[in-house]
Amino acid sequence: MADTLPPTDRSCDISQPLERLSPDEALKAGSEYLRGTIALGLLDRITSAVPGDDIKLMKFHGIYQQDDRDVRDERRRQKLEPAFQFMIRVRLPGGICTTERWLKISELACAHGNETLRMTTRQTFQFHWVLKHNIVPVIRGLHEVLLDTVAACGDDSRGVMATVNPQFPALQAELAALAKTVSDHVIPKTRGYHEIWYGEERIASSEPEEPFYGRTYMPRKFKIGFVIPPNNDIDIYAQDLGYIAIAGKDGKIAGFNIAIGGGMGRTDKVPHTYPRTASVIGFITPDRLISVTEAVMGVQRDYGNRADRSRARFKYTIDDKGLDWIKLAIEDRAGLLEPARPYHFTSNADIYGWVESDDGYHHFTLFVENGRLNRDTLDKIARIAHVHKGHFRLTPNQNLMIANVATADKPKIDALLVGSGLIAFNEHSVLRLNSMACVAFPTCGLAMADSERYLPTLITKIEGILTRYNLQDEPITLRMTGCPNGCSRPFIAEIGLTGRAPGKYNLYLGGGFHGQRLNRLYRENIGEAAILEALDEVLRHYATERLPDEHFGDFTIRAGIIREVTEGRFSND
Repeated sequence: MADTLPPTDRSCDISQPLERLSPDEALKAGSEYLRGTIALGLLDRITSAVPGDDIKLMKFHGIYQQDDRDVRDERRRQKLEPAFQFMIRVRLPGGICTTERWLKISELACAHGNETLRMTTRQTFQFHWVLKHNIVPVIRGLHEVLLDTVAACGDDSRGVMATVNPQFPALQAELAALAKTVSDHVIPKTRGYHEIWYGEERIASSEPEEPFYGRTYMPRKFKIGFVIPPNNDIDIYAQDLGYIAIAGKDGKIAGFNIAIGGGMGRTDKVPHTYPRTASVIGFITPDRLISVTEAVMGVQRDYGNRADRSRARFKYTIDDKGLDWIKLAIEDRAGLLEPARPYHFTSNADIYGWVESDDGYHHFTLFVENGRLNRDTLDKIARIAHVHKGHFRLTPNQNLMIANVATADKPKIDALLVGSGLIAFNEHSVLRLNSMACVAFPTCGLAMADSERYLPTLITKIEGILTRYNLQDEPITLRMTGCPNGCSRPFIAEIGLTGRAPGKYNLYLGGGFHGQRLNRLYRENIGEAAILEALDEVLRHYATERLPDEHFGDFTIRAGIIREVTEGRFSND
């Protein structure tokens, strides 16, 4: 196999001794397959934190240790430890949630969290403000409805995404099933999760505990997604491995175009880090899905950079080795790929309100600003869940679909939406409906500025600018993050904002309307007044100089306001 490939530099990959690699590699290798001393740390009541390196290992279990950054300085002055709490992320392939699971998740959030749920940009739920002694009740509660948090974080395959488009019900159902199959196949197999969280006994076995991942798992996180054109709701070009469904003449999935090497994260002022859009390398039939997934992940597992974690994502492996070399390595393991087949995207937005699919079912997509569901909203949706005979779908844009409503049941669901006031959630500007923000302050340890708490206020002010120039009905994508890691995928938005310091942001322009092109830095480290001033000027030109049906991001490039980014590695030029 590998000896048939052209020679390549292997000085930073898994072939090297652990002492030459990042300390995280030795931590994983010595963790007894992600067990560490997590179980002991949970029993320690002296601190509300988990000690030492177990913080990193818990990410593989879907758990992040955080603290309330709003009170961090005050607690330090009082000589108190930070107000530690935990974020727990659910594994929910394709964002499909039964009504039974919805009610259980809502119950757990109110009993053990802060009475809110966060729907994420990868179609799952996050519990926030969970105290250490409540982690086990949450995870065991999820287990009651056959859910878990395995690999929701960590150096492994993260939650697998799948298009939420009711206009293609048969294709969507087929795609969701495939996403679940892939997710189940690529999650870590260690029994440590069951021992720590379910209290199961460790069973000796001669079989490898992690036959695919091995002791050191992946170099960094690895993201997989499935999409059905023409709606690019999952942002396929932001995935490490993206499968673009190609429909056959029989209306079923004939196969998938394969896109590899997408990723959003970067580090400010570090030019060798950058976002990248995925490259399409070929086509496969559905029967090859598992073998090709293993091959792609295996190439990254074996050749990814394990010495420098800032260069450990698959996108950098591709750019370091060359796309042709990576494709050869994949084909060496999984066989030749067919040429990619034609497809096109038109949008990455959700379709709000009621939509009837050709199988006769109805689907209602509810806008949930930045994915945050408070107690009042949870209670209202619970009343729907008690009578709804279909299921829920979490969208990649942090919204909620009430799916598979029979015609006879639609008036009942509609009455609950109207009576509760939920239907008014969709009565917003087009800009707001096309916006997303990450959590950021006060819980995210990486945040440099507010995002979820601030974006609604900023949008209100931008809406005034749009109205002034009669652009209020123009669909413009706007995304904000509190740091440059890019959780809300800001680097492919037409307007992107990433936090630099409290109240300060980088402003990016020129992203593709349906997520096909990266944006570029336009203004650096600016506050609200400068953001509004810059957008006012550009939007004024857009209002008077755009071509018919020209999207805002395309206009900024054609008008020379921003240089087009053709490859991620050149985005810092």
